[in-house]
Order: sequence, then structure tokens, then C-alpha cells
Amino acid sequence: MIFSARNMVLSFRLLAALSLLQVLIFASSLGAEKTDSQFLLFPNATSGERHSPEYCAMYDICGERSDGKVLNCPYGTPAVKPDEFLSAKIQSLCPMISGNVCCTEAQFDTLRAQVQQAIPFLVGCPACLRNFLNLFCELSCSPNQSLFINVTSIAKGNCSSTVDAIDFYVSDAFGEGLYDSCKDVKFGTMNTRAIQFIGAGARNFKEWFAFIGQQADLGMPGSPYAINFKSRPESSGMELMNVSIYSCGDTSLGCSCGDCPSSPACSDYEPPSPQQKDTCSISLGSVKVKCIEFSLAILYIVLVSAFFGWGLFHRTRERRRIPASNMKPLLNFEDEKLTTLKVHEMVPQETNVQLSAVQGYMSSFYRRYGTWVAKNPSLVLCMSLAVVLILCLGLIRFKVETRPEKLWVGPGSRAAEEKNFFDSHLAPFYRIEQLILATMPDIKSGKSSSIVSDDNIQLLFEIQKKVDGLRANYSGSMVSLTDICLKPMGQDCATQSVLQYFKMDPENYYGYGGVQHVEYCFQHYTSADTCMSAFKAPLDPSTALGGFSGNNYTEASAFIVTYPVNNAIGGAGNENGKAVAWEKAFVQLVKDELLSMVQSRNLTLSFSSESSIEEELKRESTADVITISISYLVMFAYISITLGDVSRLSSFYVSSKVLLGLSGVIVVMLSVLGSVGFFSAIGVKSTLIIMEVIPFLVLAVGVDNMCILVHAVKRQSLDLPLEGRISNALVEVGPSITLASLSEVLAFAVGSFIPMPACRVFSMFAALAVLLDFLLQVTAFVALIVFDFMRAEDNRIDCFPCIKIPSSSVESDEGINQRKKGLLAWYMQEVHAPILGIWGVKIFVIAAFFAFTLASIALCTRIEPGLEQQIVLPRDSYLQGYFNNVSEYLRIGPPLYFVVKDYNYSSDSRHTNQLCSINQCDSNSLLNEISRASLVPESSYIAKPAASWLDDFLVWMSPEAFGCCRKFVNGSYCPPDDQPPCCSPDEGYCDLGGVCKDCTTCFRHSDLNSGRPSTEQFREKLPWFLNALPSADCAKGGHGAYTSSVDLNGYESSVIQASEFRTYHTPLNKQVDYVNSMRAAREFSSRVSDALKIQIFPYSVFYMFFEQYLDIWRTALINIAIALGAVFIVCLVITSSVWSSAIILLVLAMIIVDLMGVMACLDIQLNAVSVVNLIMSIGIAVEFCVHISHAFSVSQGDRNQRAKLALGTMGASVFSGITLTKLVGVIVLCFSKSEIFVVYYFQMYLALVLIGFLHGLVFLPVILSMIGPPSMHVPVKQQEDEPSSSALLG
Repeated sequence: MIFSARNMVLSFRLLAALSLLQVLIFASSLGAEKTDSQFLLFPNATSGERHSPEYCAMYDICGERSDGKVLNCPYGTPAVKPDEFLSAKIQSLCPMISGNVCCTEAQFDTLRAQVQQAIPFLVGCPACLRNFLNLFCELSCSPNQSLFINVTSIAKGNCSSTVDAIDFYVSDAFGEGLYDSCKDVKFGTMNTRAIQFIGAGARNFKEWFAFIGQQADLGMPGSPYAINFKSRPESSGMELMNVSIYSCGDTSLGCSCGDCPSSPACSDYEPPSPQQKDTCSISLGSVKVKCIEFSLAILYIVLVSAFFGWGLFHRTRERRRIPASNMKPLLNFEDEKLTTLKVHEMVPQETNVQLSAVQGYMSSFYRRYGTWVAKNPSLVLCMSLAVVLILCLGLIRFKVETRPEKLWVGPGSRAAEEKNFFDSHLAPFYRIEQLILATMPDIKSGKSSSIVSDDNIQLLFEIQKKVDGLRANYSGSMVSLTDICLKPMGQDCATQSVLQYFKMDPENYYGYGGVQHVEYCFQHYTSADTCMSAFKAPLDPSTALGGFSGNNYTEASAFIVTYPVNNAIGGAGNENGKAVAWEKAFVQLVKDELLSMVQSRNLTLSFSSESSIEEELKRESTADVITISISYLVMFAYISITLGDVSRLSSFYVSSKVLLGLSGVIVVMLSVLGSVGFFSAIGVKSTLIIMEVIPFLVLAVGVDNMCILVHAVKRQSLDLPLEGRISNALVEVGPSITLASLSEVLAFAVGSFIPMPACRVFSMFAALAVLLDFLLQVTAFVALIVFDFMRAEDNRIDCFPCIKIPSSSVESDEGINQRKKGLLAWYMQEVHAPILGIWGVKIFVIAAFFAFTLASIALCTRIEPGLEQQIVLPRDSYLQGYFNNVSEYLRIGPPLYFVVKDYNYSSDSRHTNQLCSINQCDSNSLLNEISRASLVPESSYIAKPAASWLDDFLVWMSPEAFGCCRKFVNGSYCPPDDQPPCCSPDEGYCDLGGVCKDCTTCFRHSDLNSGRPSTEQFREKLPWFLNALPSADCAKGGHGAYTSSVDLNGYESSVIQASEFRTYHTPLNKQVDYVNSMRAAREFSSRVSDALKIQIFPYSVFYMFFEQYLDIWRTALINIAIALGAVFIVCLVITSSVWSSAIILLVLAMIIVDLMGVMACLDIQLNAVSVVNLIMSIGIAVEFCVHISHAFSVSQGDRNQRAKLALGTMGASVFSGITLTKLVGVIVLCFSKSEIFVVYYFQMYLALVLIGFLHGLVFLPVILSMIGPPSMHVPVKQQEDEPSSSALLG
């Protein structure tokens, strides 16, 4: 799903200010414009005067640059004693400096204004902040400045000279201590570390110092002169700056565990070790075998050995009973005479079938019912069709559910409830429209070249121009991207594209430096103002590029352009209507114009919109109508042939049963329509699965019953009248048809308890459809059989019953209805059954089938949950390439939100410290735990520390962040100095003496309780924070970044109903990754929630679709077990034989297990579709077993003889009615355009047909011949008026 694209979330977390962060590094008024300067030394100054205590290397301000930055004087002077007011000001920022100083009040004010940009990033870790401030306090105001600072270059101005370069001698110990205390400090707003902004991602203190010391060009952030940090003095009298360093683990300036994992206070909370997968294995020489596989192999050996021993024992005992002259060799056939006898010849007159009470009642009912139907076929046909047609009236209200959230997630599911809570209390996740442009891989090397070039960026501008100019018609109004896009900071869309490095303006391309500027921004996107996006936020290159490794952005082979669009709750409303209209126009634009533009440049283009999946699913529902229709037509043609008699070509047009077959298919379709009509009438929507699967399922079941019924009538003696033949046929096969149908109905009915809507609705529709099909088979179809046999006996042509032909032209001897044994019946009786009767074959069959089953159990562990999106969509869908590119190119995962319910922010509650991650927060707080989890992303699937509105709010209010929370004299909110009304947007530099000169910080330290606001202070200032714009002077403003992170409804009661803390999952490429990430997030939040006694749950946009897979195995196994149990109970009730029911249950279980083994071999995943197929397989598998088992039970003789008779009477019907019918229909599905049909219908159905055939017609007869239940034949005295036994036998 498009989830991985949604990780763009938030470069819109706006910190325009961040770009100016680097400014803080030059700390004091280190301004100096670089002109054509020459290297100058101080004149008339000795080395001792220049480098001695209480002596300044640069003092006062001697000018300013054209960009407004002040410039220091390069002249040495003794340190100056400040007045009391200035001393107090310096002490407030630089407590280690007392007495004389080397800075004027103007210099200090400049220093203070500039470092205030860095303070919000570091104030959460006081030790880091103090070390950082000490570095610049010593640089700017230390009275011993000349001891560790040497001016090495001076720039000449019109009126004075200014500093152009200095050497700053700092000890390695201080540098390492500074870096170690700050390297892990979080900057939550951007889900990253603060060092990314104040140090350009430096990996050690030397890289940090090199970044700080870079001399910036005019108008660019950074130091106005070069600062060369050195660790060895090169001049006599100089020494290293080495003031006290504070460890981030220092208890007096303690940092949180999230900012300082090495803190002693965090030693008890080590990062969780990566979860190890179960690798239980046994070494057999150089081969390692999994424990389960080894155990199953041992079990197989034991079972086969026991079975072989049991068989040998019984074989030996039989040999002792039989005289030597009558003994037969192991591979000899049994007495073939028994196999050639007809059923009614096998039953001596002194025996009869002793049926169970239920079967006896059913036989009695079917005898009377069959006679009545044969006498009143018109009445039965009309009544049954009338009932079904009444049910079909419900089709007027027929609707199809295509919304994925309604198909796969129940309304009472946890994911659905959490999504509704998130959408209603915070904000629904925005819609995503996305383009992916990529270079073509080289034919020889297979590698793709870099896409970062002038031509490709210009192409991107052309594409953007067309997208910006796109207009869609919605209810008569024209909708453009700007009307619907996400605008976190004003009027500019938060488009994620490398074009943002040019403010989305092609006129800036060459002015900014073209490709070189892009490459510069890849490394300085957080600090360079010219790299700031048009919507005033840094753009992380990983959100706009793909196909690179590590941070090597220049080697990227793909541009990723993402358009976040506003979303409405519940997917309704004009806002979403406008978005959908624009999305359709967007997709059409790409197809009609953009694809050709991109391909002409030898690039590839893939694309998607928020509504793409739903639209493609709708198209998929009609893509295979022809394929499915052909499948049904092939099945119908086969049915028509197999039902008829083809013994004589001259009589084919009379003996064929095309019209009967067509009528039977119509009956089956009516049962499906009746089921859909009934549920549509009561308001249950249909699904694509129902439309695609149930007709096939019911046709498969119905065809079997049709074949069995017709063949049963054919087997009756022609001496009997038609009423007698119909009656006897129903008595013969009615109980087994009833048993099979009721088992199927009950098996499907239990599926209605599945919480997954798609499976539940399918089971409901299927159960009713199979029930209606059974009822129509024994009513309407039996009546149709009567009509067809009457037609044939009257010598009327099939399909044209009005035409009657003379009997002499059709019959020459025994009449049209004289039956001859069919080819299939002959094969089953004369070839198949005798081969299975060989004792050696039986042993082989048992050993092979049990081996297959145990191997399948081992293979089942390899089945992964999920449903690849590519499989669901048509093969020619444009989303196929898009999903492939998403997996290949995207380098960040979907956003992950940890939602906190009922956060009590009152002073009496501990919730604040249990959630936050700055100093004084609990070590095991939520945000600290998230930070720890991000250290082991391979098991937690959490990529980064969380963005915390609470941390940023507490920092924003703190007195140290004096540029953030401010108020006017009248108590109203005062923005930072670089925002209106303090500063005009048109001015390049803000006058500190303007309308905001009297603004003061909101709180003094004495106003807070242990650094935390009171309940009233929290309540009053939270709206200020959420409305505060971020800027250079205060990057912690919450507007944009946290606008929708806090639900302010009812917060006045000291309880915030909902708030979220945002992070990201790691990149998720496979379905199993999505499932495991969701499981890991839920386990994490459950553990933290239990520990903190706070309600916390994780939320990501894909959770609702993947929740089903968390328990898909449990759902599948429970429903399979219930369905098998239901079949067992029905068999037990009808047959009253635990023995027979247990054998049927065993065979059904083996079929399902073997089918799952085939799924593992074919890499078919476990999901709603495959679970439906598995449940359906039980229903179809019943057909393979029940009829053979019933025929075996009512036959006479020993087990071998009865097994052969069962195959002889029912084997042909099962083979032709089930196996061949479904086989010809399934094969057509391999030509489907939809991969889902090929994988889940063709492959699974084909496997089911073959496995069912082998178990029903090979394994089941063998197992019955060895351990089958006793015969129902018992000696009874035959009464004269008693019907012939042939009427009771199957």
C-alpha cells in the first residue's frame, strides 16, 4: 500500500529557523565581511601584550556587513570591567565569566540574540547546553581571550578594519566532552538528533568544529569569518581553552535517557536486544535440520513401521487360516468375479441393509418423495422455481462493497476503533499522490546511473508545471492542486520534491547554482536558508530521492515527488470529492502526457493516487468476465456430454442430455442468485470474492449432485416404471447427497463467525447458496430428470423436444434406455479397484500419503501472512510498476504515531514526567523508551526517536529559551523578534529596538515548580505554543509541526483526551514486514502502557489493513477446525457411525493439510482469500469422500469387496462429476488477466482437485479396505411385499 510513501510526513514540521541554526556557531558578534583583505598582525604590540591574561584579542564592533551582521574590531586591548547591569546580563548566560570581560554590551546582546537560536535545540539537556554556551562565551567575552584566540587576518573597510579570520585554541578534552554531551540530544520536531542541525551531522568534535568555523558567504548562514580550531598553540604565551566540561550524565545537570543513553541513571534500561528467531535445529553431520522436520521424520518412521508391522501380522494370520492351495501371491488380484457383479446381484435374498434411524427415515422419505415427484414433476418444478425467483427479487437492492476498510476490517476491530479515535480526535492521515522517476539500469552492469542532472531536474520542472496547471471539474467548479493540497505553514503546498531546494521556482534554478546547489542542499538541508523549502521547512533528501545507499544522495537513481492532499474524516464530504476528482484527472494526465515526456528521456515513470487502488480493484472485477464465462461454458459443455449416453452415435441426438445439463446449470445459477438476492434484501452488500468464487463453488457442488442423480437413475432396472426408478435412485443416493450438502452448509455457516467481513459475508452467502442448490437439486432438478427421461423414452430430440422421431430409426433391439457400462465405470471397476486391492499397493499408498501429509505439516510453517498488492491488481495495471518501484527506491518507512489517551497535565499528576524525555523526566518514560527502541530497529521496527510536542512545549516555555515564550506588557503573546510585528517580513534585518523591545519571557525560574509549569500555566500557554510559528529565533514553535498533535477539546479540565508522538517505521518492503512491525509496535505500547499505567496505543495508516494478519493463522485454524468438526457431527448424526465419521474426518484433514503444503511450495500467502479457499476446500472435499464412504457402508462382503463395489458404483460419478468437471473449468482460469485468479483460484483450485481426487479415489478406498467400518447388511427374513434390496443399495 502506499504507506511507505506516506513517510513524507514531515518535512513539513517546519523549522525555517533551523536553517539559521548555524548562525549560532559564530556566537558572539563574530561578524566580518570578507573583502579583498590581506594578512595583518597587530602593530606595535609585543607577544606578551597580545597573549596574556586579562587581555582581549578583539574588542568592540567596528562595522557591519551588507547583510546586517556586525563586525568585531581586531585590536587587542586590556579586559574591561563591566557595569553592574552588564555584569548581571553576562552572568545570566555565561555564569563562568566574572570580573573583567572582553565584550561590550552591544557585542553581548548580539551573542545572546544569536545563541538563542541554538538554545531550543539543546535546552532539554542542560549539560550539553552549558558546554555549548561556554564555548561561545569564552570566545566572545572571556577576559583571557588573547590566551587562546589569535587574529590571523584582517579585512580593510572604508573607515576601519575588521576581523577576517582567527585561530581558536581549544583542548581535545573540551572538544570531546562537548561532542559527547550533545551527540545524542534529540530534536524531536524533525525526528532526528540536534547535531544534524547545529553540527551538520558531525561524527566527532573535529568535524563539528570544522562546520562551525566555515566562513559563510553574504546572505548565507554561518560564521562571517573563518574560525580555525586548533589543539596545539603555535605561539609562545598562548594556551588551550579548557574550561570545565559537564558530562550529560552529571546529576546536577542531568539529561534524559533519550538525550544521554550513557547516563548512569539509564544503566538499568539497556536497549532491548534484537529478538532472535526460533532457530531450533539438529545437526546431522554437515546438514542442519529443523527440529519440527526432524520430529516429523521420526514420527513418520514410527507410524509406517507400526503400520507395516500391523499389516504383516494380519497378513500372516490370514495365510494361516487359508489352505496352502488357496493362497495367492502378494501382487495377485482378488477374485475378479466379485468385482463384476452388479450391486443388486451382490445382495443375497436373505440379507438387507440395517440403516441408522436417521438414514432409515431419510430412505423412507426419499422413497415416497421420489414417487410423488415422478408423478407431479410440473408442480414440483414450478413451486421450487417460484420460491427461488421470489428470493431473487432482492437483487433490486444489490450492491457491491469495494472499500478495502469495509472488506478486511470488522467494525469492532481494534485497528478500526483506533483509526476512528485518531481521525476524530486528531486528524485523518492525508491523501497521497506520487510520482517516481527513475533512470534505466545499464544492460551490462545492471546498475542505474544517477538521476541528479541538469536535464532531469529541468524535466521535473516541466512535469511540475503541468501538474500545477491541472484542473479537474467537480460539480461545475474547477479544482487545482492548490485547492486541496496540505499547507502546514500558509499558502504553499507541502510538496516533497527536490524542486523545493529552488523554492519550486524554475527561475531560481541557475541563480541558486543548478545541480551544484542541489548537491549542496543534500548535505546542508537543515542549515542553509537557500535550501529551505517554499513551505518553510527543511526537506530531507531521503523523502525526495530513491535508489541510494547510506547518505550518498548524489548516486540516487530516482526522483520521488509526493503531493500530500487534505483528507476528510470517513472519506466523505466535498473536500474528498474534490480530491477524488483531481486524482482522476492527475492519473489521466500522467497517462496521456507525462509518460511520453519521461520515456522520451530514457527514464521510467510510475505513479499512484490515493484512489488508485480502489479504482483498479473496480476495473479488476470486470477484467476477467470473459475468462470466467469461458470457464463456466467449458464446464457446461462437459456436463452436457457426461450426463448423456454415447453408446451409439445414431441415437446421440436422443440420448444426449444437453438440455438437462443446461437446465442443471441454470438451477445452480438460480441458487446463487437466490442467496445473493436474500442477503441483498436484508441490506448485506456483496463482495468481489462472492461474485467470483461462489458461482464456481456451487457449480462444483451442483454438478456432482447432478451426475450422481442421473447416473443413479441410469443404474436402475429398465423393467421398473419411471416412478420406481426415480424413487429407487433417490433412496440409493439421497442420503449421501443430503449428508454431503448438510456438511458443506454447516462448514460454511461456521465461517459466518469470522470477524473479517470478507470471509464472514462469503461464508453466509456460500452456506445459503449451497443449501438452495441442494434443495433445488432434489426438487427442480429431479423434476427435470423426469421430463428428460420421458422425452428420451418418447424418442424426442434433445434440445428440440417437440420433434419426435420413429422408434425404428433410433432403436434396433433393446430400446433407447438399454444401458451399457460406460468407460469410466469400466475403468473404476475393472482396473482402478483391482490395482488398489493389491496388498503391496496398499502399503505404498498409505506410506506415500502419510509422508505427503507430514511433509506438508513441516512446510506449513513457511507460509507467510499477507497479500501482495501486485497480486490483487490486474496484470496490466499501472500500479504494478509503482509498487515494485516503491519497494526498490523508498528509503524511509511509514509514519508511526504513539497516541496517548487522557493525559493529565495537572501539577498533581506524574503523567508529564512519565511521557517526556528532557531533563527531569522519568528514565522509563514513553519517549525515552521509544528512543531506546529506535536503537534496535531490526526488532522494534522503529527508525527514529519520536517527535514530541510535550518536550518542545516544555522547552518553549523554559526561561532558558528566552526567544520563544514571550509576552507583551499587557500579558498577550509576543512572537520572536524575527516575526511580525516585531520584524517586517520585507526587512532583511530586524531592529531589536522595535515594537517588541519591552517583551519579556513568560516565566522566570522562580515561577516554575522544579522546571515544570503549574496546571494553570500549562493550560494558558499550550494554545500559545500550538499557534506559535517556528523561525530562526525560536525553532520550537508548534504551529505546523504539532497543529493536529493535541486535541484541545475539553482540555480545560486538566486532561487532554488525545495527543500523539510521531516517529517512523523502518522501510517495509514485504508483507511480513508490515505484519511484524505492527505486532512489534503493539507489544511495545502494551508493555509501556502497563508500566506507566497510561493508555497508549500505536497507530499507522496501514494498521487497519494488516490487523487481519496478526491472527490470520489463529482465524484459519479455528475455522478449519470448526468446519471439520461440523462435518464430523453431521456425519455422525446421519450415519450413527463414529468409525465411518472418523475416517471421513481423517481424509478431510489430510486434504486440507496437503493443500496448505502445496501453498507453501507455491509461495501462496495466508490471507482472507486463501482462508476462504481453505474453508471452501472442506466443502468440496466432502464430495470426494462422503459418496464413496456411504457406498462402502451399504455394500456387502469383506472390506476389499466392499471397497471395490463402492468404487464401481460411485467412483465414476465422483471422478466425472467432481474431478473432471472442475479440472476443465479450473484450467481456463490460468489465462486470467488478474494475478489473484491465477494464484488463488487456478493454482489452489487445481491443487484441491488433484489432492481431493487422490484422497477420495485412491487413499480413501485403501483405508476403507483395511480399517473400514462394518457393513450395514445384517441377516433378515425377506418379506414378499418388501421392496427389492437393490432399491436400498448405493
